[in-house]
Amino acid sequence: MTFPVVGMVGGGQLARMTHEAGIPLGIKFKLLSDTPQDSAAQVVSEVVIGDHRDLDTLRAFARGCDVITFDHEHVPTEHLRALEADGIPVRPGPDALVHAQDKGVMRAKLDAIGAPCPRHRIVADPEDVARFAAEIGGGGAQRPDAVRWPDDGRGGGLAVVLKTVRGGYDGKGVWVVRSSKEAAEPFRAGVPVLAEEKVPFVRELAANVVRSPHGQAVAYPVVESVQVDGVCDTVIAPAPGLSGALSGQAQELALRIAHELGVIGHLAVELFETADGRILVNELAMRPHNSGHWTQDGAVTSQFANHLRAVLDLPLGDPRPRAQWTVMANVLGGDYPDMYSAYLHCMARDPQLKIHMYGKDVKPGRKVGHVNTYGDDLADVRERAAHAAGYLRGTITE
Repeated sequence: MTFPVVGMVGGGQLARMTHEAGIPLGIKFKLLSDTPQDSAAQVVSEVVIGDHRDLDTLRAFARGCDVITFDHEHVPTEHLRALEADGIPVRPGPDALVHAQDKGVMRAKLDAIGAPCPRHRIVADPEDVARFAAEIGGGGAQRPDAVRWPDDGRGGGLAVVLKTVRGGYDGKGVWVVRSSKEAAEPFRAGVPVLAEEKVPFVRELAANVVRSPHGQAVAYPVVESVQVDGVCDTVIAPAPGLSGALSGQAQELALRIAHELGVIGHLAVELFETADGRILVNELAMRPHNSGHWTQDGAVTSQFANHLRAVLDLPLGDPRPRAQWTVMANVLGGDYPDMYSAYLHCMARDPQLKIHMYGKDVKPGRKVGHVNTYGDDLADVRERAAHAAGYLRGTITE
């Protein structure tokens, strides 16, 4: 018996950590990367440098691979269909992945299966955004010649969230607008724009699940995701104070979405929790996800290991947590590029600390790594994670 070859499209940190999870299993990796300096390209032995948007490059890369999976969602859907037509297993397949690639397609499908979502619709121009704002603001339909942006009740315009349907991540491709003038910017990209109500949520949650080709699925504990400037800063597992009923509802919703969309591999369902005890679907990601990084050290089987098991149709591993609390904090680049010099302090201060660096050049605000801490006292676990991430970045010096 020969061990399978997993072809990973994309050379970022998700590919790097998925490769790491496959090493103990003897899984072979082949990587399609933009540059030799990409995070995963530094550690994978077989690397092809090429453009994931080029079908001939994808076909040549796929030769010798037993399955193709992804570090990102940016491979053109039609190219994935061509690979499938060539007989190459693609997981998740294009019929599923399109829902993570195109927010308009995602919203339409979630509506069709009855998943709870913010109010939304595709809008044609700034005036159409004003009409949508009036609709959700209680103003009802308006005549085209009499569009008026509704007031938020505090002297400003009612906030509306605009998203380009493709290509956005980490807050990119997302605008919060309060007037027709502000609404003009997203349309300059020349792609369809999705308008959504700005949900008055109390916090963001994430439900991570993994599903295999024969329908086996596992659900990780629902986590709280703390965002700063549109970028994930901290993840707390499990989400503190979340009722068992709402946690179960979120897990069931994520499992149902994975089944209805035919997802193979890891699915992250980002959620809003509202003040009145509801959950609404914000975004979907069909790959290992930042909200699941805590599983590397905090779960019996990590999201990366289970993603590999799923795409290879192996039995899935136990998703249960190893500790009462696990906290992940992203390490963002700052003004101090020599992060290695901070290891002495961080490791001496917290011998249980787990540091995961991505091999990236340090740039202000760039995700260059993360840390995981765990234990029985949530306040202590959070403080340890925040201190280590801050010290590595250089914002904490003692």
